Amino acid sequence: MNKSRLITSLLGICTFTAVTTLPLFGAGSGQIPTPASGPQAKQANPAIKAYNEGVDLMQGKQFAKAQAKFEEAVKLKPGFAEAHNNLAFTLRKGGPQNYQLSMEHYNKAIQLNPKLAEAFMYRGVLYAIMGRKPEAQADLTVLQKLNPHYAKELEDFIKTGKENDELLGAAKKLSS
Repeated sequence: MNKSRLITSLLGICTFTAVTTLPLFGAGSGQIPTPASGPQAKQANPAIKAYNEGVDLMQGKQFAKAQAKFEEAVKLKPGFAEAHNNLAFTLRKGGPQNYQLSMEHYNKAIQLNPKLAEAFMYRGVLYAIMGRKPEAQADLTVLQKLNPHYAKELEDFIKTGKENDELLGAAKKLSS
């Protein structure tokens, strides 16, 4: 075999190997992901953005405006337990005409996240306000296991009927 035939054969083998194996390395990978850039990169999840704006408004005691933000968050993400919980809180702050709807949102929050201590605390407060002490006590019992601090807050409310402003601090912002 002369030198040029050997080179041609080697080139043929290399070409064949490249053509048959290189596609395997990219099989199923689709487009190569690239880091997001521009305004979209900094855009938060719209439901979380609305929720966090609601938390700010709620902590500023602007309950009607906060309610609108939590309604937006729930509409964008129906399974958002924290948004249901805070929507229920702001509804309750709107007065007795909202208590039933508030209760529905607390129940939904607890259904979605049975370990959401804030929902048990806030619902327990609403039960107490509505004169439903056995239900408030039941939420207190759950809270004693989930979050002793919130359990103490609810216990104090059941005894005194006075809501501590610290309860507003139970609403925490979320990251997207």
